Amino acid sequence: MKATESKYNQCLYFAANTLARKVEKLALECWKPVDLSPSHAYLLMMVLEQPGLQPCCLADHLQLSPSTITRLIEKLEEKQLVSRVTEGKTTLVYPSETGNALLPILNECAKDFHKNSCCLIDKEERETMVSNMCCLADKLS
Repeated sequence: MKATESKYNQCLYFAANTLARKVEKLALECWKPVDLSPSHAYLLMMVLEQPGLQPCCLADHLQLSPSTITRLIEKLEEKQLVSRVTEGKTTLVYPSETGNALLPILNECAKDFHKNSCCLIDKEERETMVSNMCCLADKLS
């Protein structure tokens, strides 16, 4: 059955979660080459782009709770892709050499995800949808 045919097709919760599950499936497939979940991969890409970020900054940009960021960082540390350095009361996250080496593959995964999502939804519709979703998320905050 299509989502538009569901009994709950007018429900924001149903529609948002239906879309999220389908986007997650697409994203997981695109990020398989690096053996990371999309959340882990985007966090690593942020740290690669700006070494020494604080976990609170990562939480803000990724729109995740501090405890979720901590769990993601711990997993990336286990894989030896990042390390945390404490300077006084401040914790900073840095990429490892192994993490740095993944950057070209991470960029390719991000391009694949973008390309695959554009195959499903045309560029203008996708940009409008993403913008509207972000605005709605801000209103619900």
